[in-house]
Amino acid sequence: MTSDLDSITKLDEKYVLKTYNRQPVCFKEGNGAVLTDTAGKQYIDCVAGIAVNNVGHCHPLVAEAIAEQAHKLIHTSNLYYIENQALLAEKLAGVTALERTFFCNSGAEAIEAGMKLARRVTKRTDFIAAEDAFHGRTMGSLAATHKEQYQKPFRPLMAGVSTVLYNDADAISSAITPNTAAVILEPIQGEAGIRIPDDAYLRAVRDICDDNGTLLMLDEVQTGFGRTGKWFAKDHYQIKPDIMAMAKGIGAGFPMGAIAVQKDLRFEAGDHGTTFGGSPLACAAALASIEAIRADGLIKKSETTGRYLMEKLSQLGDIGGHSIVEVRGKGLMIGVECATSCGDIVDKAREAGVIVNVTDGNVVRFVPPLVITKEQVDTVVDVLADI
Repeated sequence: MTSDLDSITKLDEKYVLKTYNRQPVCFKEGNGAVLTDTAGKQYIDCVAGIAVNNVGHCHPLVAEAIAEQAHKLIHTSNLYYIENQALLAEKLAGVTALERTFFCNSGAEAIEAGMKLARRVTKRTDFIAAEDAFHGRTMGSLAATHKEQYQKPFRPLMAGVSTVLYNDADAISSAITPNTAAVILEPIQGEAGIRIPDDAYLRAVRDICDDNGTLLMLDEVQTGFGRTGKWFAKDHYQIKPDIMAMAKGIGAGFPMGAIAVQKDLRFEAGDHGTTFGGSPLACAAALASIEAIRADGLIKKSETTGRYLMEKLSQLGDIGGHSIVEVRGKGLMIGVECATSCGDIVDKAREAGVIVNVTDGNVVRFVPPLVITKEQVDTVVDVLADI
């Protein structure tokens, strides 16, 4: 089996369908907030698989749960009762404050399920989404993803989705119609550069939806499971959506998605389905992930370490020669907006042993594992100050 980067790169170039511009590194091991590449070099990970590895890489509770379940039962399909699925649904009801769950395999699948459910229960066809939103790349979620680069090659898109300014409740009030099934929002926009709404925004949108018989659907795919210093970003604003999409951090790296919904919303048998969603193995990983978040106090740690990281970043005048305009975030979901396009920071930081990500062209995004230590934060900031 090949293990050197050059051989892996050649195989990838020859056999893998190109949908990503990959960085010149291949990781072979991970532990906590540290990744190790095929050459043995270590990196502090501030991307966490794009807000996925919330409990850190290869958390013992998760690794043991996956291994134990893999020796018992991996898959049966949803034609039968699945014990771990029922147990996980109960756990999620406790942390989401929403009563029922449908399990799938990714964030995009969760958005698709939520859109179908909204149409099913309201008998309406239209949706309102926000400008600069990212909800996925499948055809329904893509229609709600306000990104020209993603939408243009695949038009015409699903009809009935209108977009309005983010953080503008009046814009939603003006756009809503008797045929609006749901308003779909990220409580914090991630791919758009960590855009945080005013404190009153989501409460106002909740009221507008209630007044119009329209469902409120929150996309907590990136913001969930302790990422923002709460179980979910909605908890900062003390609102309850009708439908909430989850993925990324739910399975600690194991692929999984879900929607949690208020108890009166439901599909009829046969309305929707998935072969792999909510498998015994995926649910074992998610149950262990929730246990690890609680056992390690990661929600509080996300809040305190995030505040510390923001304070340290705010002391920098620039990163890699790019002047800093603003540092913003909640918990360990942080964006550093630069005055100029700053994609070169990714390569410079990686070469110095820190993995970061740039989104929206000029925002350095920090979504590290919630287990990252203050000492590791200090190292990250020192590296960024020096590159």
